[in-house]
Amino acid sequence: MSFNTTSPAAPGIGRRALFVLHWRAKIFLFLGMRASAKLVFQDVLQRAPQDLLALKSLGFSAMHEGNLVLALTYFDQVSELSPESSNAHFNQAFVCEELGRLDAAERGFRAAIAIEEKMDRAWYGLGLVLVRQGRLEEAVVALKRNTKLQPMSPFGWYQLARVHVDLKQADEALVVIRYLKGFEPKVAAQLERETGLKVGNLS
Repeated sequence: MSFNTTSPAAPGIGRRALFVLHWRAKIFLFLGMRASAKLVFQDVLQRAPQDLLALKSLGFSAMHEGNLVLALTYFDQVSELSPESSNAHFNQAFVCEELGRLDAAERGFRAAIAIEEKMDRAWYGLGLVLVRQGRLEEAVVALKRNTKLQPMSPFGWYQLARVHVDLKQADEALVVIRYLKGFEPKVAAQLERETGLKVGNLS
């Protein structure tokens, strides 16, 4: 699910002018001119403070520049204006997790999942947060949901194997490693090196 990228024109800007500014910024982004696009979006926000496209884009711009606190201020506004948007909650949660605000990150990922249950990246993010919180059994549940939704992505499987090892569940970890050998042998080999487990040891 994605949120609307346009907002009703504010008193300081007409719909046509807003449309033109949006497209100007999009063209700058297409051309790789991030700084120019940022200036246009900042101009939009001065005229239309609740413009979703500008808020979201400036949030990503701040992330690209490494200013996560600023990015979060934009994404917080997007979530407040679009509480029905799974992407809005995901972006908010992602930045919170990067900032170490784990409780807020968990709430955000769960909010995204409540709206879009099959959002695999939200399950993955939730799993990582739960690992950092030491809630390993819950992390297994989240990561298994991620791997079910994205069975050919190695990231969830890798994290799942590591959590199984931390839980002293060697056989479960070996099952994951054996599965990875079928399509990501390098990741499987990395897990074998890191954990000391070998698929031949599966009981």
